[in-house]
Amino acid sequence: MAGPSHGTGLSSERPSELIGKQIASYRIEREIARGGMAVVYRARDLRLDRTVALKLLAPELALNDTFRRRFTHESRVAAAIDHPNIVPVFEAGETEGVLYIAMRFVSGRDLRHLLDREGPLPFSAGVRIALQVASALDAAHDHGLVHRDVKPGNILVARGTDSDHPEHVYLTDFGLTKRSLTVTGFTIPGQFVGTLDYVAPEQICGKPVDGRCDVYGFGCVVYEILAGTPPFCRDDEMALLWAHQHDEPPRLSRRRPDLGPQVDEVMAKALAKSPEDRYDSCLAFVAALRTAGAGAGPQRHPPKRTGPTTIPEPPRWARPVFRR
Repeated sequence: MAGPSHGTGLSSERPSELIGKQIASYRIEREIARGGMAVVYRARDLRLDRTVALKLLAPELALNDTFRRRFTHESRVAAAIDHPNIVPVFEAGETEGVLYIAMRFVSGRDLRHLLDREGPLPFSAGVRIALQVASALDAAHDHGLVHRDVKPGNILVARGTDSDHPEHVYLTDFGLTKRSLTVTGFTIPGQFVGTLDYVAPEQICGKPVDGRCDVYGFGCVVYEILAGTPPFCRDDEMALLWAHQHDEPPRLSRRRPDLGPQVDEVMAKALAKSPEDRYDSCLAFVAALRTAGAGAGPQRHPPKRTGPTTIPEPPRWARPVFRR
Protein backbone atom coordinates (compact mmCIF):
# COMPACT_ATOMS: atom_id res chain seq x y z
CA MET A 1 0.00 0.00 0.00
CA ALA A 2 1.46 3.33 -1.01
CA GLY A 3 2.40 5.85 1.63
CA PRO A 4 0.18 8.83 2.37
CA SER A 5 0.50 12.19 0.72
CA HIS A 6 0.88 15.33 2.83
CA GLY A 7 -1.03 18.56 2.29
CA THR A 8 -2.13 17.86 -1.27
CA GLY A 9 -4.82 15.87 -3.01
CA LEU A 10 -7.90 14.39 -1.40
CA SER A 11 -6.47 14.30 2.12
CA SER A 12 -6.31 18.11 2.26
CA GLU A 13 -9.88 18.75 1.13
CA ARG A 14 -12.80 19.51 3.41
CA PRO A 15 -15.59 16.93 3.59
CA SER A 16 -18.03 19.20 1.77
CA GLU A 17 -15.54 19.66 -1.08
CA LEU A 18 -15.55 15.93 -1.85
CA ILE A 19 -19.18 15.80 -3.01
CA GLY A 20 -19.20 14.69 -6.65
CA LYS A 21 -15.57 13.58 -6.61
CA GLN A 22 -14.20 10.09 -7.03
CA ILE A 23 -12.39 8.13 -4.30
CA ALA A 24 -10.83 4.99 -5.76
CA SER A 25 -13.76 3.52 -7.72
CA TYR A 26 -16.46 5.32 -5.73
CA ARG A 27 -18.18 8.58 -6.68
CA ILE A 28 -19.32 10.53 -3.61
CA GLU A 29 -22.98 11.62 -3.70
CA ARG A 30 -23.70 13.16 -0.31
CA GLU A 31 -22.56 13.21 3.29
CA ILE A 32 -24.39 10.89 5.67
CA ALA A 33 -22.71 11.45 9.03
CA ARG A 34 -19.45 12.48 10.61
CA GLY A 35 -17.50 12.01 13.79
CA GLY A 36 -14.11 12.76 15.24
CA MET A 37 -12.30 10.08 13.25
CA ALA A 38 -14.27 9.71 10.03
CA VAL A 39 -16.87 11.07 7.65
CA VAL A 40 -19.32 8.76 5.92
CA TYR A 41 -20.84 9.39 2.53
CA ARG A 42 -23.39 7.78 0.31
CA ALA A 43 -21.42 6.87 -2.79
CA ARG A 44 -21.76 5.01 -6.06
CA ASP A 45 -19.60 1.99 -6.77
CA LEU A 46 -18.68 2.65 -10.40
CA ARG A 47 -17.42 -0.86 -11.00
CA LEU A 48 -20.52 -2.74 -9.85
CA ASP A 49 -23.07 0.07 -10.26
CA ARG A 50 -24.39 -0.08 -6.70
CA THR A 51 -24.87 2.30 -3.80
CA VAL A 52 -22.47 1.95 -0.86
CA ALA A 53 -21.67 3.70 2.40
CA LEU A 54 -18.14 5.03 2.07
CA LYS A 55 -16.29 5.88 5.28
CA LEU A 56 -13.27 8.17 4.91
CA LEU A 57 -10.96 8.19 7.90
CA ALA A 58 -9.35 11.32 9.28
CA PRO A 59 -6.16 12.10 7.32
CA GLU A 60 -4.11 11.99 10.54
CA LEU A 61 -4.70 8.26 10.80
CA ALA A 62 -2.91 7.59 7.53
CA LEU A 63 0.27 9.20 8.87
CA ASN A 64 0.92 6.28 11.21
CA ASP A 65 2.50 3.46 9.19
CA THR A 66 1.81 0.80 11.82
CA PHE A 67 -1.84 1.83 12.01
CA ARG A 68 -2.19 1.72 8.24
CA ARG A 69 -0.84 -1.82 8.08
CA ARG A 70 -3.08 -3.04 10.88
CA PHE A 71 -6.05 -1.21 9.39
CA THR A 72 -5.60 -3.02 6.08
CA HIS A 73 -5.14 -6.42 7.73
CA GLU A 74 -8.04 -6.15 10.16
CA SER A 75 -10.39 -4.66 7.56
CA ARG A 76 -9.75 -7.73 5.43
CA VAL A 77 -10.57 -9.94 8.41
CA ALA A 78 -13.77 -7.97 8.98
CA ALA A 79 -14.69 -8.29 5.30
CA ALA A 80 -14.30 -12.07 5.59
CA ILE A 81 -17.03 -12.31 8.26
CA ASP A 82 -20.22 -13.50 6.61
CA HIS A 83 -22.97 -12.94 9.15
CA PRO A 84 -26.55 -11.73 8.64
CA ASN A 85 -26.30 -9.24 11.52
CA ILE A 86 -23.02 -7.58 10.55
CA VAL A 87 -22.96 -4.84 7.92
CA PRO A 88 -20.71 -6.28 5.19
CA VAL A 89 -17.41 -4.57 4.46
CA PHE A 90 -16.82 -4.63 0.71
CA GLU A 91 -13.38 -3.09 0.53
CA ALA A 92 -10.80 -1.15 2.51
CA GLY A 93 -7.82 0.66 1.10
CA GLU A 94 -5.94 3.90 0.61
CA THR A 95 -5.81 6.42 -2.19
CA GLU A 96 -4.04 9.78 -2.27
CA GLY A 97 -3.37 9.63 1.46
CA VAL A 98 -6.98 8.80 2.36
CA LEU A 99 -7.95 5.56 4.12
CA TYR A 100 -11.41 4.40 3.15
CA ILE A 101 -13.90 1.63 3.89
CA ALA A 102 -16.74 0.71 1.52
CA MET A 103 -19.71 -0.97 3.21
CA ARG A 104 -23.21 -2.08 2.33
CA PHE A 105 -25.66 0.80 2.29
CA VAL A 106 -28.31 -0.25 4.81
CA SER A 107 -31.87 0.99 5.06
CA GLY A 108 -32.52 1.40 8.75
CA ARG A 109 -32.62 3.60 11.81
CA ASP A 110 -30.14 3.12 14.59
CA LEU A 111 -31.05 1.94 18.06
CA ARG A 112 -30.16 5.35 19.49
CA HIS A 113 -32.95 6.91 17.45
CA LEU A 114 -35.38 4.16 18.46
CA LEU A 115 -34.66 4.50 22.19
CA ASP A 116 -34.84 8.29 22.06
CA ARG A 117 -38.28 8.02 20.47
CA GLU A 118 -39.72 5.00 22.27
CA GLY A 119 -38.02 4.96 25.66
CA PRO A 120 -37.53 1.55 27.35
CA LEU A 121 -38.59 -1.31 25.09
CA PRO A 122 -40.82 -4.22 26.10
CA PHE A 123 -38.77 -7.14 27.39
CA SER A 124 -39.62 -9.38 24.43
CA ALA A 125 -38.56 -6.74 21.88
CA GLY A 126 -35.41 -5.98 23.82
CA VAL A 127 -34.40 -9.63 23.87
CA ARG A 128 -35.09 -10.01 20.12
CA ILE A 129 -32.77 -7.11 19.36
CA ALA A 130 -30.17 -8.21 21.88
CA LEU A 131 -30.06 -11.74 20.48
CA GLN A 132 -29.12 -10.51 17.02
CA VAL A 133 -26.44 -8.16 18.35
CA ALA A 134 -25.03 -10.94 20.52
CA SER A 135 -24.82 -13.28 17.56
CA ALA A 136 -22.91 -10.66 15.56
CA LEU A 137 -20.48 -9.95 18.39
CA ASP A 138 -19.73 -13.60 19.04
CA ALA A 139 -19.11 -14.14 15.33
CA ALA A 140 -16.58 -11.29 15.38
CA HIS A 141 -14.90 -12.75 18.46
CA ASP A 142 -14.61 -16.09 16.67
CA HIS A 143 -12.58 -14.25 14.02
CA GLY A 144 -10.34 -12.63 16.62
CA LEU A 145 -11.93 -9.17 16.48
CA VAL A 146 -13.00 -7.25 19.59
CA HIS A 147 -15.38 -4.43 18.78
CA ARG A 148 -14.74 -2.25 21.88
CA ASP A 149 -17.34 0.38 20.97
CA VAL A 150 -20.71 -1.35 21.24
CA LYS A 151 -23.39 1.31 21.65
CA PRO A 152 -26.91 2.11 20.37
CA GLY A 153 -25.50 4.44 17.73
CA ASN A 154 -23.90 1.60 15.79
CA ILE A 155 -26.76 -0.88 16.00
CA LEU A 156 -29.08 -0.51 13.01
CA VAL A 157 -32.70 -1.64 13.38
CA ALA A 158 -34.38 -2.27 10.05
CA ARG A 159 -37.78 -3.72 9.19
CA GLY A 160 -37.88 -7.49 9.59
CA THR A 161 -39.40 -10.15 7.41
CA ASP A 162 -42.68 -10.91 9.17
CA SER A 163 -44.62 -10.55 12.42
CA ASP A 164 -42.48 -13.17 14.11
CA HIS A 165 -39.32 -11.28 13.11
CA PRO A 166 -40.38 -7.60 13.15
CA GLU A 167 -36.79 -6.28 13.32
CA HIS A 168 -33.60 -7.10 11.49
CA VAL A 169 -30.59 -5.82 13.38
CA TYR A 170 -27.14 -4.98 12.01
CA LEU A 171 -23.98 -4.20 13.94
CA THR A 172 -21.61 -1.73 12.30
CA ASP A 173 -18.04 -0.47 12.65
CA PHE A 174 -15.98 -3.57 12.02
CA GLY A 175 -13.95 -1.81 9.32
CA LEU A 176 -12.05 0.30 11.84
CA THR A 177 -11.24 -1.89 14.82
CA LYS A 178 -10.33 -0.13 18.02
CA ARG A 179 -7.49 -2.61 18.53
CA SER A 180 -5.70 -0.95 15.62
CA LEU A 181 -5.62 2.35 17.46
CA THR A 182 -4.54 1.04 20.83
CA VAL A 183 -1.87 -1.38 19.62
CA THR A 184 -0.17 1.32 17.58
CA GLY A 185 -0.47 3.83 20.41
CA PHE A 186 -2.25 6.21 18.05
CA THR A 187 -4.76 8.63 19.53
CA ILE A 188 -6.46 11.79 18.40
CA PRO A 189 -6.57 14.65 20.90
CA GLY A 190 -9.91 14.71 22.68
CA GLN A 191 -10.93 11.24 21.52
CA PHE A 192 -11.39 8.17 23.71
CA VAL A 193 -11.27 4.70 22.22
CA GLY A 194 -14.78 3.64 23.14
CA THR A 195 -17.87 5.56 24.25
CA LEU A 196 -17.97 6.50 27.92
CA ASP A 197 -21.50 5.29 28.67
CA TYR A 198 -20.54 1.77 27.58
CA VAL A 199 -16.81 1.44 28.22
CA ALA A 200 -15.48 -1.57 30.14
CA PRO A 201 -13.30 -1.07 33.23
CA GLU A 202 -10.32 -2.78 31.63
CA GLN A 203 -10.50 -0.39 28.68
CA ILE A 204 -10.30 2.56 31.04
CA CYS A 205 -7.22 1.10 32.73
CA GLY A 206 -5.53 0.29 29.43
CA LYS A 207 -5.40 -3.43 30.20
CA PRO A 208 -5.51 -6.14 27.49
CA VAL A 209 -9.04 -6.91 26.33
CA ASP A 210 -10.87 -9.83 24.79
CA GLY A 211 -14.49 -10.60 23.90
CA ARG A 212 -15.58 -10.13 27.52
CA CYS A 213 -14.89 -6.42 27.03
CA ASP A 214 -17.74 -6.44 24.52
CA VAL A 215 -19.90 -8.41 26.96
CA TYR A 216 -19.65 -5.44 29.34
CA GLY A 217 -20.37 -2.79 26.71
CA PHE A 218 -23.19 -4.90 25.32
CA GLY A 219 -24.53 -5.31 28.87
CA CYS A 220 -24.67 -1.53 29.22
CA VAL A 221 -26.61 -1.33 25.95
CA VAL A 222 -29.09 -4.03 27.04
CA TYR A 223 -29.56 -2.22 30.35
CA GLU A 224 -30.42 0.96 28.43
CA ILE A 225 -32.79 -0.94 26.13
CA LEU A 226 -34.77 -2.09 29.15
CA ALA A 227 -34.33 0.87 31.53
CA GLY A 228 -34.23 3.81 29.14
CA THR A 229 -30.84 5.03 30.38
CA PRO A 230 -27.37 3.49 30.65
CA PRO A 231 -26.51 1.94 34.02
CA PHE A 232 -24.25 4.82 35.01
CA CYS A 233 -25.29 8.45 34.55
CA ARG A 234 -22.93 11.06 35.98
CA ASP A 235 -22.47 14.80 35.61
CA ASP A 236 -18.92 14.69 34.28
CA GLU A 237 -16.63 12.27 32.44
CA MET A 238 -14.28 11.56 35.34
CA ALA A 239 -17.18 10.59 37.59
CA LEU A 240 -18.53 8.34 34.85
CA LEU A 241 -15.17 6.61 34.41
CA TRP A 242 -14.96 6.12 38.18
CA ALA A 243 -18.46 4.61 38.24
CA HIS A 244 -17.59 2.03 35.59
CA GLN A 245 -14.57 0.97 37.63
CA HIS A 246 -15.97 1.05 41.17
CA ASP A 247 -19.75 1.56 41.45
CA GLU A 248 -22.35 -1.19 41.32
CA PRO A 249 -25.01 -0.68 38.62
CA PRO A 250 -28.50 0.18 39.90
CA ARG A 251 -30.85 -2.78 40.02
CA LEU A 252 -32.81 -2.93 36.80
CA SER A 253 -35.91 -4.11 38.68
CA ARG A 254 -36.10 -0.72 40.44
CA ARG A 255 -36.67 0.95 37.07
CA ARG A 256 -38.64 -1.93 35.59
CA PRO A 257 -40.96 -3.40 38.26
CA ASP A 258 -42.17 -5.95 35.69
CA LEU A 259 -38.73 -7.59 35.82
CA GLY A 260 -37.74 -9.62 38.85
CA PRO A 261 -34.52 -10.04 40.84
CA GLN A 262 -33.36 -12.86 38.58
CA VAL A 263 -32.83 -10.29 35.82
CA ASP A 264 -30.82 -8.17 38.28
CA GLU A 265 -28.50 -11.13 38.86
CA VAL A 266 -27.97 -11.63 35.13
CA MET A 267 -27.21 -7.95 34.57
CA ALA A 268 -24.83 -7.90 37.53
CA LYS A 269 -22.81 -10.73 36.00
CA ALA A 270 -22.70 -9.10 32.56
CA LEU A 271 -21.55 -5.83 34.17
CA ALA A 272 -19.03 -7.37 36.57
CA LYS A 273 -15.92 -5.25 37.05
CA SER A 274 -13.58 -8.18 36.39
CA PRO A 275 -13.75 -9.90 32.97
CA GLU A 276 -13.33 -13.27 34.69
CA ASP A 277 -16.65 -12.76 36.48
CA ARG A 278 -18.67 -12.04 33.31
CA TYR A 279 -20.33 -14.36 30.83
CA ASP A 280 -17.92 -15.99 28.40
CA SER A 281 -19.99 -14.92 25.41
CA CYS A 282 -22.70 -12.46 24.47
CA LEU A 283 -25.08 -15.23 23.48
CA ALA A 284 -24.67 -16.86 26.89
CA PHE A 285 -25.62 -13.54 28.47
CA VAL A 286 -28.77 -13.17 26.34
CA ALA A 287 -29.78 -16.77 26.97
CA ALA A 288 -29.54 -16.20 30.72
CA LEU A 289 -31.45 -12.94 30.41
CA ARG A 290 -34.27 -14.55 28.44
CA THR A 291 -34.59 -17.34 31.01
CA ALA A 292 -34.54 -14.91 33.94
CA GLY A 293 -37.18 -12.68 32.35
CA ALA A 294 -39.51 -15.47 31.24
CA GLY A 295 -43.06 -14.48 32.06
CA ALA A 296 -42.28 -10.79 32.38
CA GLY A 297 -45.49 -8.85 32.19
CA PRO A 298 -46.14 -5.48 30.57
CA GLN A 299 -44.44 -2.40 31.94
CA ARG A 300 -46.45 -0.89 34.78
CA HIS A 301 -45.60 2.65 33.81
CA PRO A 302 -44.83 2.75 30.08
CA PRO A 303 -43.14 5.97 28.94
CA LYS A 304 -44.97 8.54 26.92
CA ARG A 305 -44.44 7.95 23.23
CA THR A 306 -44.19 10.52 20.51
CA GLY A 307 -45.03 8.17 17.66
CA PRO A 308 -46.22 4.66 16.81
CA THR A 309 -44.82 1.78 18.83
CA THR A 310 -44.02 -0.25 15.76
CA ILE A 311 -40.90 0.37 13.71
CA PRO A 312 -41.86 2.49 10.69
CA GLU A 313 -40.55 2.03 7.21
CA PRO A 314 -36.96 3.28 7.62
CA PRO A 315 -35.46 5.93 5.35
CA ARG A 316 -32.60 4.99 3.06
CA TRP A 317 -29.57 6.02 5.01
CA ALA A 318 -26.60 4.38 6.61
CA ARG A 319 -25.46 5.14 10.12
CA PRO A 320 -21.97 3.89 11.01
CA VAL A 321 -20.31 4.34 14.35
CA PHE A 322 -19.78 7.84 15.61
CA ARG A 323 -19.35 9.20 19.09
CA ARG A 324 -22.15 11.25 20.52
